[in-house]
Amino acid sequence: MFTSIAIIGRPNVGKSTLFNKLTKSRKAIVSNYSGLTKDRNYGYITFGDQKTLIIDTGGIAQDESILKEDIAEQAWIAAEESSLIIFLLDGSENLNKEDLDILTRLRKLNKNFITVLNKIDKNSDSLLKVDLNKKGINEFFEISAEHSRNITELRTFIKDSLPKEKYESPEGKKIAVLGRPNAGKSTFINKFIKEDRLIVSEIAGTTIDAISIPFTVDDQDFIFIDTAGIRKGYRNSHKIEYFSYVRAMHSVEECDVVIFICDAQEGIVDQDLKIINMICEMGKPVLIAFNKIDLLTKKQKEEIYETKRAQSNFVNDFIKLEISGIKGLGFKKLFRVANGLIDKAQQKHTTSSLNQMMNKFIEQSAPPSVNGRLLKLKHVHFAGINPTTLVIHSNQDKKIPSNYKKYLENSFRSALELKSIQLRLIFRKSENPYESKVNKLTERQVKKRQRLIKHIKKNKK
Repeated sequence: MFTSIAIIGRPNVGKSTLFNKLTKSRKAIVSNYSGLTKDRNYGYITFGDQKTLIIDTGGIAQDESILKEDIAEQAWIAAEESSLIIFLLDGSENLNKEDLDILTRLRKLNKNFITVLNKIDKNSDSLLKVDLNKKGINEFFEISAEHSRNITELRTFIKDSLPKEKYESPEGKKIAVLGRPNAGKSTFINKFIKEDRLIVSEIAGTTIDAISIPFTVDDQDFIFIDTAGIRKGYRNSHKIEYFSYVRAMHSVEECDVVIFICDAQEGIVDQDLKIINMICEMGKPVLIAFNKIDLLTKKQKEEIYETKRAQSNFVNDFIKLEISGIKGLGFKKLFRVANGLIDKAQQKHTTSSLNQMMNKFIEQSAPPSVNGRLLKLKHVHFAGINPTTLVIHSNQDKKIPSNYKKYLENSFRSALELKSIQLRLIFRKSENPYESKVNKLTERQVKKRQRLIKHIKKNKK
């Protein structure tokens, strides 16, 4: 079972602004123009180590246009599939017919929902609270998403309102298998575990849910998670395809490594790059496997790596292997590399070893000046996995040149052998150890100083 939150309401009540505040991002476009959000937008709201999917929907409006009907349908699909619904209202306006229709349908869904009144910072004579009380809603949360009022309290309330039951997954290292439809994911898993556990068909998109398959290799427990193929245009597609994508992303969140299966006959296409990029944003290691390699000639195999996409800096950061799901070619190497990536991605690094590396990088390329001050990198420490996170303390943190940041990232990636593993560098400004020891002037000394400054300015005139 996975949990997700949907934000619904009529147009221009502030759904996208609230979405950005809760996800601490700027993914959703915010504008005074009504009905700007058309497709569902997704992100994650974080509560400590727990992440929950949150979906921003288009405004539900009473309109005869086909576009408005489609937008409303997409919003209700998100609401039906979510564990919790945020019903957002404009707190500066009275309850209108569109709000009432949404409330009526919400109650018919028999879903857990919370009512949130936005834009409370606006001066108005709204009777919204009275209207809601008449409709049986006595509990609601008042916020101003634009000015971040009561957002922290709302986050806490959302956390307490989420379902408490959790899906107990089997023990073992988890390997998610992702790719576009008909890339051969199910065929690969069936051949690997030597069982026909998954339906295999020439029709693209046979798998529509994420399926966990436990197996054992050398007395070690593993779990394959077969996911639905992610199609182009999944955001505004129908219910099954969109939430197959949602479940695939949840599988990535739960897994230890992703094997991205690509159809070797088609090579790497733009949709592949988009999916891989989304996996990278979630911090998980990625291994690219070119499937159906047995169907290609030697020249065709070489052409796979000669395309612009395959030779891009982004793709070069990943390990690429060749397999055949039907014939079982390349399976041993693929599994050995995938298992090694799990161990490598979960490895912790000592502060002393990281600082030795950083000092070596500084010797090879000295830090530049920032606003006339020499950049001083003082020390670095390990801060977490998935992605491998390093915190660098320096005398500057805001205006460090991007090219030097990239130099440090590439240097650490190479030294720590993080090919196919995500790396994140965080720069923090070191605190002044003498700041607390600075003598503070008494009130009498402050007044004396002000008189002296005034006297000097008067003499200059």
